[in-house]
Amino acid sequence: MTPTVALHLPLVAPVAAAILSMLIRRRAAAWIGVAAAAAILLAGGVLGATVTDAPAVVSGLLRADALTALMIIVIGAVGTVACWAGVHHLAAETTTGDHNADGGRRYLTLVQLFLAAMSLAVLADNLGLLWVAVEATTVVTAFLVGHHRTRASVEAAWKYVVLCSVGIGIAFLGTVCVYATAVAAGAHGTTALDWTHLVNHATTLDPDLTRLAAGLILLGFGTKAGLAPMHAWLPDAHSQAPAPVSALMSGVLLSVAFYAILRYKTITDAVLGPAYTRTLLIIAALASLAVAALLLIAQRDYKRMLAYSSIEHMGLIALGTATGSRLAITAVLLHVLGHGLGKAVAFCGAGQILAATGSSRITAVRGLAGRHPALAGSFSLALLAVLGLPPFSLFASEIGIARAGMAAGHGWTTAIAFALVLLAFAAISRHSAGMLLGAPTATTGGQPVHADGPRATAILPLAVGLAAAATLGVTLGPLQDLLDAAADTVLGGHRP
Repeated sequence: MTPTVALHLPLVAPVAAAILSMLIRRRAAAWIGVAAAAAILLAGGVLGATVTDAPAVVSGLLRADALTALMIIVIGAVGTVACWAGVHHLAAETTTGDHNADGGRRYLTLVQLFLAAMSLAVLADNLGLLWVAVEATTVVTAFLVGHHRTRASVEAAWKYVVLCSVGIGIAFLGTVCVYATAVAAGAHGTTALDWTHLVNHATTLDPDLTRLAAGLILLGFGTKAGLAPMHAWLPDAHSQAPAPVSALMSGVLLSVAFYAILRYKTITDAVLGPAYTRTLLIIAALASLAVAALLLIAQRDYKRMLAYSSIEHMGLIALGTATGSRLAITAVLLHVLGHGLGKAVAFCGAGQILAATGSSRITAVRGLAGRHPALAGSFSLALLAVLGLPPFSLFASEIGIARAGMAAGHGWTTAIAFALVLLAFAAISRHSAGMLLGAPTATTGGQPVHADGPRATAILPLAVGLAAAATLGVTLGPLQDLLDAAADTVLGGHRP
């Protein structure tokens, strides 16, 4: 596969799968969706091998450097796990009659368009196109959040649309500010929003307008990334969406939104220095960690528990980005990949628990290990991965973020942040222990779909995701060079 083909494949494959989803049988369309996600992963691998020690691959408005390649790998890896688990999710809904033919086709089409929009966001060299792609993810996922058409899911979809639209509107104002200062510095047309041009000519940009843009961008895209104080949409949306969609939203969408912040940080740091953005990111990081830790203590719904865990991890990513050293950024990028895999498995496992027990309430799920040992095993391992325990990669990335913070002289900030992480760890452990090991109780929240638990084939995608997360915790292999190159790109040492 040539680099140019790999550059376009993450867009072509899911769009083609979306079209086929409307024309062929649902089960075949679901497996084609898995193949499209795997094609994105393959394209990310090809791009990563190409750009690690070479210039970026460019074609029109699309551009792939090391950071782009890593994000394509994240989209492909999490997308493969989620779409593979989605095959069994669709089968379960069909069994109970919750899924009509049109609903199934709409779901499969929207999921593929979701993957395409996220791929476009990370492939776009033009920051205006990046904004359009992120806005497109809002439109597509709004229908997925409200997929079940219950009162709670529709309410969550509306809340998601309103809050994220406000955030994206704020990000638009930030984009306009960047465009205005670029035009004032002599840029013309679409060049004024080309990331490569802005980085290369950062010293000509107006500092005051850039400072305003940086604040708006962080608040705007931070809303979509689930950072406090604009995080309120996330628990509702993640808890009401179908489990594979929640996996994609938590495992990829939040990181894609934060990717936009990373792209702008390269520009704003070159104009203003790192102190201004660092202060904003530290505030957002500590606020997000505090909100997540405190609300996890009293959580009663395990899907919402996983959603608040996502806010916690985005806070850690913001903290590492604020530190800004090469070690910190490398750890942040590893955290993005490890969190994506772990959270994808956790949400897909949560969906299977919901199908097996009929309830999403923590108190209604007790003694899971005794009733459904394979499902309990995969879910507990996913929780271990999300909690940052070895051998999973989040253990290494969290250690890296902590080390980088201490080395940079942010001892008190790092100590407070990881104290909140410990509080969240204790809350999740307490809730999950009862679910897995507690005395069995009668289900009170609804009728189970599969009282005997999921089939072994439904556990397989979860096992593959866990194996990948554990492998990354033991060895990075060729990903080490890609992570280092991607960190250099964030820090401004990109290749044109």
